Amino acid sequence: MKKCIIIGGGPAGLTAGYELLKKSNDCEVIILEASDTLGGISRTVRYNGNRMDIGGHRFFSKDKNVTAFWENLMPTQGAPSIDDKILGREKDLVAGGPDPETEDKVMLIRRRISRIYYLNKFFDYPISMKPQTFINMGFARTVKAGCSYLKSTVSKKEETSLENFYINRFGKVLYSMFFEGYTEKLWGRHPSEISADWGAQRVKGLSILAVLKDMASKIVPNKNRKVETSLIEEFVYPKLGPGQFWETVGEEFEKMGGKILYNHKVNKINTANGAITGVICDCGGEEKLFEGDIFFSSMPVKDLVAGMGEVVPAAPAEIAKGLPYRDFVTVGLLLNKLNLKNETDIKTLGNIVPDCWIYVQDTGVKLGRIQVFNNWSPYLVKDPQNTVWVGLEYFCNEGDEFWNMSEEDCVAKAVAELKSMGVIDNDAAILDSHREKVQKAYPAYFDTYDRIDELIKYLDTFENLYCIGRNGQHRYNNMDHSMATSFEAVANVLSGKKTKDNIWSVNTEAEYHEESKDEKKA
Repeated sequence: MKKCIIIGGGPAGLTAGYELLKKSNDCEVIILEASDTLGGISRTVRYNGNRMDIGGHRFFSKDKNVTAFWENLMPTQGAPSIDDKILGREKDLVAGGPDPETEDKVMLIRRRISRIYYLNKFFDYPISMKPQTFINMGFARTVKAGCSYLKSTVSKKEETSLENFYINRFGKVLYSMFFEGYTEKLWGRHPSEISADWGAQRVKGLSILAVLKDMASKIVPNKNRKVETSLIEEFVYPKLGPGQFWETVGEEFEKMGGKILYNHKVNKINTANGAITGVICDCGGEEKLFEGDIFFSSMPVKDLVAGMGEVVPAAPAEIAKGLPYRDFVTVGLLLNKLNLKNETDIKTLGNIVPDCWIYVQDTGVKLGRIQVFNNWSPYLVKDPQNTVWVGLEYFCNEGDEFWNMSEEDCVAKAVAELKSMGVIDNDAAILDSHREKVQKAYPAYFDTYDRIDELIKYLDTFENLYCIGRNGQHRYNNMDHSMATSFEAVANVLSGKKTKDNIWSVNTEAEYHEESKDEKKA
């Protein structure tokens, strides 16, 4: 019987635990979770009858293993949700699927609407070539943007930075309008200082040309049409938020005999003879040792290496110590109304704007994105017909001025910024508020990141250590990528495969979002 220790109860850790017990009878599995909640940054926070999705998590993937995992544990709806019923919206429901009005364990089919709020107007996200885009931009900006894009097609920049990556795909004018300021808000660094690897992982093949191809494919139907992830139009979403799904995985994991230990923060890693022998947890001031045969780590690489202590050679220790992160604050506001008009043809409860996310390009405010929880799932909101529950997303560094603000001051700043942008007016009633802080939400691609391959090489010398997930690999993965690293790691453990290239290579292929694994094999 192999004893497997998994550090972290987020998507990567839970997927690894579930898969180990599902596919093997020869594993004893323990998940050590530092907090009292499952899901990591994919958790859902309950507050006064409303629920907050930390960061917003669309359940969409072209990896069939991932989609099968989701469907197996939480089937897609077979009857209309409450908002679709009230509004008479029709969707392609799944025959025999659960009814969200009577069952909780159900995935809702949701329309993806994300837009950019810039110049006090809405632009499609990603930027589209629709007539309204050019009307919003105005004639002069449109001409400049067109000329700038044409220049970028004949004069490519060496992709030594994220700035050059974007300019090559959109031209300098569109880059300056829709990428430069927002990216600097997100990372706290100018795009010229950030590795192009971030763009390669997050937007991959997306470009003006990709947008045009997508538009053309809608005009001329093609059953083999391939869609960039950033251009998808529908996704599924747990009725009660992503945390509900990961809590369900945790329940099933425990039913199979797995153990989840909460408030067990790993802070020391014991090693001997090129292997991990055990980890030491801080459990409310008391230290506990957990020894094992196999270790899966989804904890931040920086903390993992620091926990190994002086046995780590100088070079990998220096790289790990210098890996940067961006931290995150969400302010939830319960409002009686928004001051944004729904000028689309999409019906919504209360006729609010239909967006899941609104990206804030205005560099005059610190606010980065607005989530409208009503549109993710009406069941996240206690009274979705009469209130609007929004999440205001701020990017910061742990310990900086914004991070250290009192909750009262933070909420006041958020309200003031919404008013300055015209998102709410002075008559809007703030019915409730709540703040959540998230450490190390975004692994960043600067400082010592350019030496990450050296660190990976060192970590791979520990034969029984498998680094999985976003923070476990210091890679800005989507949720499905984090799950895929666990699928690969578990397959390696159960097959006895020694090399780990397949685990580290998840979400590094330029075509990952463009086609599924089956399509690539065809």
